[in-house]
Amino acid sequence: MKSQNDAILEYLTQGNKLTAVDALYKFSCFRLASRINDLRSAGANIISKSIKVKNANGKEVYIAEYYYEDK
Repeated sequence: MKSQNDAILEYLTQGNKLTAVDALYKFSCFRLASRINDLRSAGANIISKSIKVKNANGKEVYIAEYYYEDK
């Protein structure tokens, strides 16, 4: 079985983007920012940007979205 770090890195290197909510459902990962920090420390070039989404109450909020970029 792959570790969360390995699964997340594979997912990102396939050209996918990932948010904390996506990571929770796809990888049962409650601490995506920590996993991203681990991957960055290991040399992965993972970029983050803030995106605007609506929460359950319809209010617009900003969340982090991560993606992999070749160096």
